[in-house]
Amino acid sequence: MKYSKEEIIQFIAEEDVKFIRLAFTDMHGRLKNISVMQSELDRAFKHGISIDASAIEGFADAGQNELFLRPDPSTIYALPWRPDHGRVIRMFCSIACPDGSAFECDTRAILKRAIADAARMGISFAFGSEMEFYLFKRDENGNPTKVPYDNAGYLDVAPADRGENVRREICLSLESMGLRPESSHHEEGPGQNEIDFRYADALTAADDAVTFWNVVDTIAYRNGLKADFTPLPLENFPGNGMQINISAKGEKGRDYLPQIIAGILDHILEITLFLNTVEESYARFGKHKAPCDVSWAFENRLKLIRIPSATGESRRCELRSPDPMCNPYLAYALLIWAGLDGIKRDLTLPSNEENSFYCKLAGDPSGETVMLPRTLEEAKERARTSEFIAKHIPKAVINHYTK
Repeated sequence: MKYSKEEIIQFIAEEDVKFIRLAFTDMHGRLKNISVMQSELDRAFKHGISIDASAIEGFADAGQNELFLRPDPSTIYALPWRPDHGRVIRMFCSIACPDGSAFECDTRAILKRAIADAARMGISFAFGSEMEFYLFKRDENGNPTKVPYDNAGYLDVAPADRGENVRREICLSLESMGLRPESSHHEEGPGQNEIDFRYADALTAADDAVTFWNVVDTIAYRNGLKADFTPLPLENFPGNGMQINISAKGEKGRDYLPQIIAGILDHILEITLFLNTVEESYARFGKHKAPCDVSWAFENRLKLIRIPSATGESRRCELRSPDPMCNPYLAYALLIWAGLDGIKRDLTLPSNEENSFYCKLAGDPSGETVMLPRTLEEAKERARTSEFIAKHIPKAVINHYTK
């Protein structure tokens, strides 16, 4: 639901809201918040609520010791797992410096800038993510283990699929918060699950991704389980991906998808660091349908980008390399800018090999295959020396990711 500031105040008075969580993310997209009482809401809207920037990884590197959170009233959620009496709501916030200027490392603000650049070209982007995660058991002390919750496989049903009720609770919680999960199922790995989202505008989609991780963590914990979003939780089993579906609308219904795909392919080596942020990300590439080369195809799930067989509003491309450890605000922003660059330069798609099999990390001996970075260090070097990244991403963010 979307509310104005005045409607928020009325909602709090009518719905017995006692606590307001002011939420934001660090540079890596991990959710943070500070909780204030309803009496402090007016101050939050007018002046912001201060936080210690030096205690947040990456923020201190930007030279700020104190920052202020200013809630976005259009992002209110009531947390469904909190009591109905003395309810708890949450709002995403913008992050400001003491002088009122925008904090350069606020990645949500970076995405807003990309959206504005697209709007000036008469283009609106939409994103829908497919989130994979493992459910692991906890030991008698409540500590997480690496023992999968079940041994079911792709699209299996109960009783083999023990995660069915957990996914149901997750989807119902998301729906009660105004999010729109489309489908859910058991994935290929033991204890592995997937929940897919209906597409939304870029900012809403990124907010939804951050909310999703928080909801899954919470519901898993309430069921005595541990949710694991890391790229390769179990060696020799499928890793967790975060396939990103991308579509765009231009003026007068013009189809820019080919140029957008071409732009993403042209810049993918530079932006991979922000789509795949940990060393395990690169161990996942080339295994169990995870891509490892720069390629595209119709329908083929082994490629970096595939174009599903869909028409109308469902026409889109699917980027298959990202994983859930990425910051969705940075990921979506860079994909928008890469797509816009493809449109500006009127890039054309290279030919594709529709019937290829799993690629080998050694690459094509002919030298024609362009491989994704093989290590985190290689990805860092690509980003560190990229003019495209330097043009769009603040230096403090680049330094934090490449240090």
